[in-house]
Amino acid sequence: MIKYFALISVIFIFFGCSSNKEVVKNYNTSTAKIIDPAEKENYALDHFINGSVEEAKGNYAGAISEYLESLSQDTSAAIYYALAKNYFILEKIPEALKYAKRSIDLNNSKIEYFELLGDVFNSARQNDSASATYEKIIGMDSTNYSAYYKLAQIYETTKPLKAIELYNKLTDYVGPDWSILMRVGELYEKLGDNESAATSVVKLLTIDPSNTALQKLLVEIYEREKKYDKALEIINDILETSPNDLDAHERKAQIYLLQNKWEEASNEYDLLLKQPDIPFEGKMRIGASYFAKSLSDSSLYPVVKKIFTKLDQDTTAVQIKIYLGALNFLIRDDKVAEKILLGALELKNENSQYWLQVGGLLFDNKKYRETAKLMNFVVTTFPEDFGVNFILGLSYAQTENHTSAKPYLQKAVEISPRDVNALSAYGYTLNQLKDYDNAIKYLNKALNLKPGDVNLLGTLGLIYNSQERWTECDSVYEKALKLDSNNALINNNYAYALSERGLQLEKAMKMVNIALKVDSANSSYLDTKGWIYFKLGQFDEAKDFIQKAISSGGESATTLEHLGDAKFMTGEKKSAIELWQKAFNLDSTNNNLKNKIDKGEI
Repeated sequence: MIKYFALISVIFIFFGCSSNKEVVKNYNTSTAKIIDPAEKENYALDHFINGSVEEAKGNYAGAISEYLESLSQDTSAAIYYALAKNYFILEKIPEALKYAKRSIDLNNSKIEYFELLGDVFNSARQNDSASATYEKIIGMDSTNYSAYYKLAQIYETTKPLKAIELYNKLTDYVGPDWSILMRVGELYEKLGDNESAATSVVKLLTIDPSNTALQKLLVEIYEREKKYDKALEIINDILETSPNDLDAHERKAQIYLLQNKWEEASNEYDLLLKQPDIPFEGKMRIGASYFAKSLSDSSLYPVVKKIFTKLDQDTTAVQIKIYLGALNFLIRDDKVAEKILLGALELKNENSQYWLQVGGLLFDNKKYRETAKLMNFVVTTFPEDFGVNFILGLSYAQTENHTSAKPYLQKAVEISPRDVNALSAYGYTLNQLKDYDNAIKYLNKALNLKPGDVNLLGTLGLIYNSQERWTECDSVYEKALKLDSNNALINNNYAYALSERGLQLEKAMKMVNIALKVDSANSSYLDTKGWIYFKLGQFDEAKDFIQKAISSGGESATTLEHLGDAKFMTGEKKSAIELWQKAFNLDSTNNNLKNKIDKGEI
């Protein structure tokens, strides 16, 4: 097979690479052609060459067909490897794994075979097998830096000290590497060993003392250790040699903020904003950067306000007023915000991008009420703008104000009827408003555009379940699980849907266990498992898991009712009625609860 690979290398010179992820069926050996023994080698070679050509073109499905034909007459390791590689490219992991293993069974001296097997294991998240394979590669070739790096990445979560050891070996081999240093620093931080992280960077700086990137990395580590004086000392060294380093000035201001030295921080910002060499875009970037940081640290609001107030005095740029208006919404000074934003509208900017930029930033940081205020302020100016309507509608939906969300999401769908996100959001809101038929209609439109969207299928499953349309409910859940068998939410919701009907309870238990493996503290998943135990007649186990659900996620009408039902079945009637009453206080529309309370029984 050596001659086969020589041909492949020649073929790849003449063909570029492209992408073609068609799926092919496995070769059926029972239908293999009967070839004259004298012709077998040539037959196999011809098809192997054809497969190599198709692979070079990017037609991986076609390559697999040719390789399988070659395999029917020649079971060489190289053919198995070629099949594994092409299945892996097509993300057909089980097939790739099967053929990769077989290639090594036949020839365990080829490092590239082990590299492929390791990558397949890694892609399949079989970390133990992947790490064992990469260890094997390193044993075969101690200079295989790629194997070191991949092995270190796997060990980051399970054996962080081992990962650090491997990264340090890599550094010895290839020299200081920014990405590796960052990984080591982060690992030390997770281990709570910032001192070691700092020590490693200090050693590097003795070799390359003028490396500004390393100096700034050390500043970050000292910040995490709260050694602010050391951090400032390094920043001042940087500014002494590079006084116009904008990033260094920003870091210096940030350190002052961490020390609660507001005046020093403000002076640093003033210095930056007064620099004539810093263009408006640079000053704007400073303000935008700290606005973004303030969304997770409200103590920065005063500094951000000072920056944008200063910028607003120096320019009439509309984006400055939008940021300043949004900031005043954040500090609950709506009147000032509205006054500033009216000034922005008076500038008659024809472009909505600045509004969307700030609104999107607020939304991404879960400031939904402020996003709604900002977008509601401008929607009359841009009534036909898809982004404005969409973000406004989504913001209302995130605050459970679906009545207000509906017209804006509807408008977004009218403007862009093929936008999957808009269709999905509108369908979800219609579902919350109990307009089930239209919710299904729009979700199906979204699925027609994106058939493999598991989240859309899951939402449809919930709707069908609420309408007791069991056939459709089970169908979409089954389809979703075929696409993503380990999806926690789908497994949980399908399990609960089955348990509500008392059907396939063993299957339901397996599915909820998959969900809990992903998120063991999720209150909904714990409640589902408790309810399955209830349906199985195992009431003590039911109480245990439902109580865990309440401890994890707090009381809800559903979990309280479920716990009440379980206690009733174990003879704790008084406690059960009390729980049903608490549940009814949270959901007074639940007639089933009312009947239980009135009758004193299930």
